[in-house]
Amino acid sequence: MERIRTVGVVGAGTMGQGITQVCAMQGFETLLFDVNPAQVERALHQATNSLESLAQKGKLTPEEQRLIRSRIAPAKQLTELKVDLIIEAAIERLDVKQDLFVRLETINGGKAILATNTSSISISKIASALKDPSLCVGLHFFNPAERMKLVEVISGERTSPAIRDLMIAFSRVLGKTAVLAKDSPGFIVNRVARHYYVESLKLLSDKAADVPGIDRLLRASGFKMGPFELMDLIGVDTNLSVTTSIYEGFGRVHKFAPSPIQQQLVRDGHLGRKSGKGFYSYEEKK
Repeated sequence: MERIRTVGVVGAGTMGQGITQVCAMQGFETLLFDVNPAQVERALHQATNSLESLAQKGKLTPEEQRLIRSRIAPAKQLTELKVDLIIEAAIERLDVKQDLFVRLETINGGKAILATNTSSISISKIASALKDPSLCVGLHFFNPAERMKLVEVISGERTSPAIRDLMIAFSRVLGKTAVLAKDSPGFIVNRVARHYYVESLKLLSDKAADVPGIDRLLRASGFKMGPFELMDLIGVDTNLSVTTSIYEGFGRVHKFAPSPIQQQLVRDGHLGRKSGKGFYSYEEKK
């Protein structure tokens, strides 16, 4: 794509690593930054392992594997992210995202497209801190980004239609299915999915069944993962942040209310797979 040749990804968690890999696989030179340099190293190691696995399965040649990996580089400082497109995959907090984009807007002289991977925060609110909100857009990937096909493209009140259309085209270049979503709490998928988590947590609170039982029943109903398995994979804290954002966004409607069970897990530091324990224990698997 002429408008986009280089990509910067901010946030080297599971989502950021997946987005970085997807961009590199489609020919984009990609820089990965995180405030924690050790997290960047872990993400690069995971990307290397993922590409090696694809090569072992015959989905990539050894040469393709090496070429893709060569397109991914770490950024030691945020100021190194002088690129055409920045995809932010940081914590789900409005103030963090606004501060990050204000700094990146300055670093790039107001020329870079600023795309947020937020699951639920208003694009218009994020963009309101910018000098030029027309370059701010929502580009919401799903976990794991390297395998999930859907991308929600969300325009804020002042997002340029040309930027919106460019993000649709960019998503398709990445091999994704782009769907336009309204700038409302949770957009489409996370608004619908809240009930998968919230109602399951209510069943657990009511002692209608235990965690493995609820997961087992929903897998038997056709879901690939049960709600508690999925929350552990996504991150119990991340899932709670999205639920809380949607709850506040809809004026604290009871049906979106966060669960005290999930809140306690987060307070205890039991965040799922990434911490070794969530609704399940992963200590032996770490």
